[in-house]
Amino acid sequence: MNLRRRTATLVVLAALVAAGCDSGNDDGDASAANQPPSTATTASTTPDSPTTTPPAASGPAGPSSERPPSVKATLVAEFDQPLMLAPVPGRAGVFYVVEKEGRLRLLDNGRRGSVVLDIVEQVSSGGERGLLGLAVHPEGKHLYLNYTDREGDTRIVEYGIGANGSVDAATRRELLKVDQPYANHNGGHVAFGPDGKLYIALGDGGSGGDPQGNAQNLGTLLGKILRIEPLPGNDRPRYGVVEDNPFNGAEGRRAEIWAYGLRNPWRFSFDRQTGALWIGDVGQNRVEEINRAPDGSKGGENYGWNRLEGTRPFEGAAPADAVPPVYEYAREGGNCSVTGGHVYRGRAINGLQGWYVFGDFCRGDLWAIPADAAPGRRGDARPLDARVESFVSLADDGSGELFALSLQGGVYRLEAASS
Repeated sequence: MNLRRRTATLVVLAALVAAGCDSGNDDGDASAANQPPSTATTASTTPDSPTTTPPAASGPAGPSSERPPSVKATLVAEFDQPLMLAPVPGRAGVFYVVEKEGRLRLLDNGRRGSVVLDIVEQVSSGGERGLLGLAVHPEGKHLYLNYTDREGDTRIVEYGIGANGSVDAATRRELLKVDQPYANHNGGHVAFGPDGKLYIALGDGGSGGDPQGNAQNLGTLLGKILRIEPLPGNDRPRYGVVEDNPFNGAEGRRAEIWAYGLRNPWRFSFDRQTGALWIGDVGQNRVEEINRAPDGSKGGENYGWNRLEGTRPFEGAAPADAVPPVYEYAREGGNCSVTGGHVYRGRAINGLQGWYVFGDFCRGDLWAIPADAAPGRRGDARPLDARVESFVSLADDGSGELFALSLQGGVYRLEAASS
């Protein structure tokens, strides 16, 4: 990365820290929440090519031991502020990589490849804004992007996928536009669930403390996880409302909402074995939290913000139906902003199966908690002895193996550490 690019990236890093460092009244009692253990092993800097692995074997939902194995993060390639990665349909070892400024580029068998879509002129990418999320439709013919436009508002758009993973800009179709009152807390993640529906993460609209009360307001899409039916194709409606969404048909409530009470959900995922939904939600100024939908969830979960920050009171009375986080940790020791991850279901790292892997943007350490951890449990996080500077995303390669992305440019493959 040249000096000019690195300087620009560092400016962005400073702005992104605001995702977890808003001003507010902090009672100073950080010891009440867990601080994940410190680790020291840094990411490997030896470029290597990704390998294709078979689908994950079935097995118990939880981990097979009380401690996960150590892992290493091996550098595969470098990009310009990468935020997301997803497999290209029909091309083994080839992935789309989202670059924050507004480009979709290929990672082609371990090499930084060509740009397949450039929407830089449509994207506002300063601070927490940018091209933030990517999801490929299960049918493999369309992809969906989540970005902030030149006015700073969220856009969810569809593009057709052509031969060899090409993307035709002329096929653009907008599904959803959401006004953003402030520049921060845009959420940005999109993913298809095991039900084939498109899930969309939106933050509470920004500023600090949710001044508009969006997260608890079921009449707005902000501070929510949405669930919609994309209905690909230009001759179709923009999207369909899913009939069994929890608030469908309820007066004054948006039918698209699946879950609410979120501050700034930064990366969510579905356990490829159990289907459980995991959400990393960035805290205000005291704790970071990991949420998991209850087993057999039909949606409608309230994760508590802004009445609660993690398990702590924040403003007003706690909702009676609030779902406590499955894990929370303190904003101390260099922590600033959680990056949600994935439950590992691959085969390459023996002993990591059944552990949910996540990290913190500022500290960069990777940790894991058991996938079967009960809400409210404390002390579950275990270090993986790997570190990725400016850790912004963990991505599944399509077979259960994981890539870690750094906003400073690196795309790393997680591997078993040498014994």
